[in-house]
Amino acid sequence: MQSPAASSFQSLAGVRVLSLALNLPGPAALLRCRGMGATCLKFEPPARDPMALYNKAAYAALHEGIEVRTADLKTEAGQQQLHAELARTDVLLTSFRPSALVKLKLDWASLQARHPSLSQVAIIGAPGERAEEPGHDLTYVAESGLVTGTELPPTLYADMGGALLASEAVLQATLHARSAAKANGVYLEVALNASADWLALPRTWGLTRPEGAVGGAHAGYRVYSCADGRVAVAALEPHFAERLCEAAGVASRDMFASATREGIAAWIRTRTRAQLEAMARERDVPLLTLAD
Repeated sequence: MQSPAASSFQSLAGVRVLSLALNLPGPAALLRCRGMGATCLKFEPPARDPMALYNKAAYAALHEGIEVRTADLKTEAGQQQLHAELARTDVLLTSFRPSALVKLKLDWASLQARHPSLSQVAIIGAPGERAEEPGHDLTYVAESGLVTGTELPPTLYADMGGALLASEAVLQATLHARSAAKANGVYLEVALNASADWLALPRTWGLTRPEGAVGGAHAGYRVYSCADGRVAVAALEPHFAERLCEAAGVASRDMFASATREGIAAWIRTRTRAQLEAMARERDVPLLTLAD
């Protein structure tokens, strides 16, 4: 829980962020900036943001407190409307491929010439020579080794991770601007495949692979079936594992032994969610019960 002073502190108060980014990463990043106190404006094309068409509830949540305007940037009127706002904007957020930015005269060189104090945070799929490649969350997550079967991941890891990196980049640009009274803007790139790679590091290190401590090999860190549902057990530390084994009546304390895992599983199968929750409260064991 944050202190009252910390919860009321808004690190982007007074900062103006203009976004041209569509779908999920850009709007999610903009929403985080809004939460940190930034004044946020978004320009959408006449066809609107695709999110507004395929998930209205998500679109509404992402744009709460965000001013949205329509502008056709392929027209002179749209360009004039955009640059009038950029003249008083601190950070521009984009999610176009580099070639599209060039066509719209929104590449970094053009922006620097026209708005020298403006910073740009560019969300792209992949860096360098791969920046023009088509891709989406699923391809970036798969590339990072986070798609292990044929089931889709339960959330959009690369997109949401990219949104975090993009809002972090807005903070970086703001710190740069505040470091000197008349500092020129900076260009910061956020690659979605890099965000997936970052989230995949625990798996890369072996932590979440089947043989890893938090990948299923440790008997105290697993999801088990119980009498009326499931239970996510996170008794990873030795003192938590000890308490779990005592409750289950398992003599072995080797949490990587199959006998320990089987013993705990057999005991949990006979217990209801309510019984497991009571045990957790009594013995201070971290777990969460789940319905089937």
